[in-house]
Amino acid sequence: MRARIYKPARTAMSSGTAKTRSWVLEHVAQTARGIDPLMGWTSSDDTQAQVKLYFDSKEAALDYARENGIEAIVQEPKSRKPNIRPGGYGENFATNRRGVWTH
Repeated sequence: MRARIYKPARTAMSSGTAKTRSWVLEHVAQTARGIDPLMGWTSSDDTQAQVKLYFDSKEAALDYARENGIEAIVQEPKSRKPNIRPGGYGENFATNRRGVWTH
């Protein structure tokens, strides 16, 4: 059995970092997906590919994989610089602004 361990990226619709702090162990599909002849849906006999396990740390995920005989590949996350402005959002409504704030 093979799996990959990774830290999920943030969603494209948000600049926040929610749901990106945990590590995920996801099984790699052993068989290719096929098309159901009756309905035309994509299906697979491999139920392990549907399993995602969440861990608080990379070490916990690696320990779980090692204990259960799972060959795991770790994908390290790419770090990004935090996007924090000095004044923040509240600066838009400050009473001591230098100029008039209009749209």
